[in-house]
Amino acid sequence: MKYLAVFFFTFVSNFLFAQQKEDSAIIKGVIKDDTSGLVISSVNVINVNTVKGVVTNDQGEFSLMAFANDTLHISLLGYKSIKVKVTNDWIKNKSTTIQLTQKAYALEEVVVRQYVLTGYLEIDAKLIPTRENYRYSISGLPEGYEAGEYSPNAFGRVLGSIFNPADMLYNFFGKKPKELRRLKEMKKDDTVKNLLASKFDRETISALLGVTKSEIAEIMERCNYSEAFVKTANDLQIMDAISACYEEYKILKRK
Repeated sequence: MKYLAVFFFTFVSNFLFAQQKEDSAIIKGVIKDDTSGLVISSVNVINVNTVKGVVTNDQGEFSLMAFANDTLHISLLGYKSIKVKVTNDWIKNKSTTIQLTQKAYALEEVVVRQYVLTGYLEIDAKLIPTRENYRYSISGLPEGYEAGEYSPNAFGRVLGSIFNPADMLYNFFGKKPKELRRLKEMKKDDTVKNLLASKFDRETISALLGVTKSEIAEIMERCNYSEAFVKTANDLQIMDAISACYEEYKILKRK
């Protein structure tokens, strides 16, 4: 009976591996401008499911390992990002052409207001607005916690997030365990890491984690990161912050 079980397990494993191998392939594509028809280089192509990415070459070409029904997130500064699903016919034919549309930027009127300074430091210091981030230190905890700027409920949010994390973070972390478990994998691919380090629009993070941009901002708030950090950090720093917060959440939840 023991040998039969081992044989059955080996047979099923080999079958699943063979099936997976049939469904996956190195897919290829060429990315072009939908207006001019010219190929586009340096386009970021990321497989959201495997968290692997590549960049198109000078001929607009890319190749990437993918499975049927995987989703590719394709982005380039100045173009509208798109998501493309890998289909069986794409895997069979090996290559396809993808078109990107340029973004239309409308220039808005910018009004520059100059502060009227008196030359007296004591007075001018009060005329120029300052931004302040509060950081609280709690006895018994190894580090302080940022709580945003001018927030009357900041301290309460900090205590609530630390001592009762499930109530505040479950809706984000509890419902997306698979996506969040891949956070460490996202930094292992140089293309993904470099792309995140160069972007500030949270678009790629949204695609990789399956959350909206507004949810990312709320996650940062619940994890006690200041508004100034959220506004100035690049996507890689935001990803690191979410990863660190998720690890703390898991520890506190187990306790």
